[in-house]
Amino acid sequence: MSAKTIAGRALEQGKGIVRLTPTWVPRSFCVPGRRLKLHPDDYYALGGVRGGIDERWFSSTTPADNGPLTSPNEGLSFIVMENRGKTEKVLLRDAVAELKGALIGDRIWKKHGRWPMYSKFFDNKGALPHHIHHDDKHAGLVNQLGKPEAYYFPPQVNNHGGDFPYTFFGIQPGITKAQVREALVNYTQGDNKLTNLSAAYRLEPGTGWDVPPGVLHAPGSLCTYEPQKASDVFAMYQSLTGDSIVPEELLWKDTPLNRKGDFDYLIDVIDWEQNTDPDFAKKHFMRPKPVKPLKAMQAEGYIDQWICYKSTAFSAKELTILPGAKVTIKDAAAYGLIVMQGHGRMGVWDIESPALIRFGQLTSDEFFVSESAAKAGVIISNPSKTDPLVMLKHFGPDNPDLVIKK
Repeated sequence: MSAKTIAGRALEQGKGIVRLTPTWVPRSFCVPGRRLKLHPDDYYALGGVRGGIDERWFSSTTPADNGPLTSPNEGLSFIVMENRGKTEKVLLRDAVAELKGALIGDRIWKKHGRWPMYSKFFDNKGALPHHIHHDDKHAGLVNQLGKPEAYYFPPQVNNHGGDFPYTFFGIQPGITKAQVREALVNYTQGDNKLTNLSAAYRLEPGTGWDVPPGVLHAPGSLCTYEPQKASDVFAMYQSLTGDSIVPEELLWKDTPLNRKGDFDYLIDVIDWEQNTDPDFAKKHFMRPKPVKPLKAMQAEGYIDQWICYKSTAFSAKELTILPGAKVTIKDAAAYGLIVMQGHGRMGVWDIESPALIRFGQLTSDEFFVSESAAKAGVIISNPSKTDPLVMLKHFGPDNPDLVIKK
């Protein structure tokens, strides 16, 4: 069966909502925090040389960039369809190319010609190195796109904080470019002590942060939901994190060949004004914001909150259906979703949050909702008498429902 046929039938069978398979991604420079609900025997399912699985990607049409050992389709989401007892799959990327606006909406298709964001869980036992994502100008020099991202720390997957539940952001005001350049020059000498020039913030489950491109950040060890622009561009600026040396090749990742070895170029990638802003936390920290008055939503049986709302490149919501409720939820744009808690019914689908997942196992916790279905309204019911049904929803750029306040 062709990709076009599978994609079309899946969208038709799902009445505008398609089911996605779990997408697991390892990182060789990380140790898994083991909060992804993956079976304990499966965190190294791709082999020790690949490293542990510490990420699950959602609604992804972006391949993971894990070097020469990267497996085919790594990081890419698949749509799954049951056909006469047989399971058929098609890449979400191919389905978007075939279905165009029928899946992601004409607004996004005409402007971007693809699904231009994805989300993920990253789940690390320790902190990540202080690193940076390039803006469009610098990413364009290596034929990539810049990468803004955002964080939300779901309570359901943060029963423990890991080894270091603090994130470094930016550079302390008063630090000079010469000091940062010296740290980068010392990268191969062991610990270049870059985070001595930064500031750490304690992470709080149920809150989040906005991280524009060009901002240095060393994510802490909470399991993090991370909507982002569809790009995997980055460079690691910190040489030692915990007890692990970060390979020098990652310092120069996504640097043009003619600029490798040029430390002034690495400094130029840094958005100095944003990194040294004394009001960084005030401008970039995010607490959930109800989309409507809280009491009115509760009376209707649900709570809908913005959790990532400071970027035009993407946005995200946390939707809670209260026990025993049946509601119709309308959105102005297509979105992917991951079920975090409870079970119930969404359109024609039974949905649930599994307690444990084997590598390669299908689940009923991840879906993609077409723009037409979102606009018409998705009927969601929670049959439980006690347990809320909670999901996280990730949207593409310029969400018509979102008003960004600077």
